[in-house]
Amino acid sequence: MLVLSLDTTTRAGSVAVVEGDALVSELIGDSSLTHGARLPIDLIRALETGGKSVAELDLLAVAVGPGSFTGLRVGIAAMQGLAMAAGKRIVPISTLDALAVAAADGRLPVATWMDAQRGEVFAAVYDAAGTSLSIDATALAPEETLDAWKRAGVSSPLRFIGDGAVRYADVIRHRMGGTSEIIAPPPLAAVIGRMAAGAPERAVLPHAIVPVYIRRPDAEIAKAKSRV
Repeated sequence: MLVLSLDTTTRAGSVAVVEGDALVSELIGDSSLTHGARLPIDLIRALETGGKSVAELDLLAVAVGPGSFTGLRVGIAAMQGLAMAAGKRIVPISTLDALAVAAADGRLPVATWMDAQRGEVFAAVYDAAGTSLSIDATALAPEETLDAWKRAGVSSPLRFIGDGAVRYADVIRHRMGGTSEIIAPPPLAAVIGRMAAGAPERAVLPHAIVPVYIRRPDAEIAKAKSRV
């Protein structure tokens, strides 16, 4: 199963071509440029580096969020356009699910924390396999997130992953103690591609891809505040 996958949920993002579990090529985005300025060139470069063509692809895969609102829209639109032009289907992958799979080692439950800006994190808790949600995703301040998890019966140690976990490591250590692990996130496109290759039945037509925001886009929040 040959898959071209894309993650634009962070400033850099990544593109990958995977065949089954094997990584064919991987491209880390240039964070000094916007996703709009880099796509679809990055997609083409990833294919050329791997010696593959669009015609050879079985599926496309894309991170659908949560993450940067603009990045999500640009990334999804790029993959939708490519899918429509090439007659391919797309597997939508949750960014938090991909982080959980990347972190899972079978020992500790996985806590995924993405920096949501405005002093908040997109967060969820998964089992030690990284495949089953224990606590649904929320967008709250780090302290509020941990307080909510405590009320839900979540206890230390956990294996934290994500740029939000790195940014708020002091909060995690203060609230959870020193037994929890905190790791930086890897480029996610390869993880997303492998997840899609392993679940081709999840592929949908391009128009069916819907972003997962968790909270309202900043523009909508600002608009609501201006009305008040």
